[in-house]
Amino acid sequence: MQLVVARVGRAHGIKGEVTVEVRTDEPELRLGPGAVLLTDPASAGPLTIETGRVHSGRLLLRFAGVRDRNAAEALRNTLLIAEVDPDQQPEDPDEYYDHQLMDLDVVTKDGTEVGRITEISHLPSQDLFVVERPDGSEVMIPFVEEIVTEIDLEEQRAVIDPPPGLIDDQSEVVSSRDTENASAKDDEDSSGADA
Repeated sequence: MQLVVARVGRAHGIKGEVTVEVRTDEPELRLGPGAVLLTDPASAGPLTIETGRVHSGRLLLRFAGVRDRNAAEALRNTLLIAEVDPDQQPEDPDEYYDHQLMDLDVVTKDGTEVGRITEISHLPSQDLFVVERPDGSEVMIPFVEEIVTEIDLEEQRAVIDPPPGLIDDQSEVVSSRDTENASAKDDEDSSGADA
């Protein structure tokens, strides 16, 4: 199985180093010296990592055969792809690879069906599950332990405890507003009848 582990950024310096946007929780495993990575576009690779270092909070890599700034700049926006055994698990038991979470059924703690995970969106602050509901609509669920209380890979499900409003249907919000408006109208009608 292939996983995107990084995207090449701009060239750094004149000796062929590039900045990379890391897209893996295990950069030391996937982006270490000697790692051979496929690329998208395929014509740019495969690339072998020669050296890696952190500079000002950014990971810098140098690839075998890339010796100057022009060659490094030519790699800009190239995706770096690692071959991963689909049965491999992350070292931390509370971490998951995207492919393990795709297509899991999402249910609430009381067993109510919410939908199926169709995409995992990696944002700077947190990851989100994009969940397709049975009616075809989508809902975004933050992948944080306060909301996603259990991932059961054997049962192929994710259990959530959503805060109010996260997955409520719009119709429920409208109907509660209509109820409030109707009771306010009843109050006006009854006060008008006394006059």
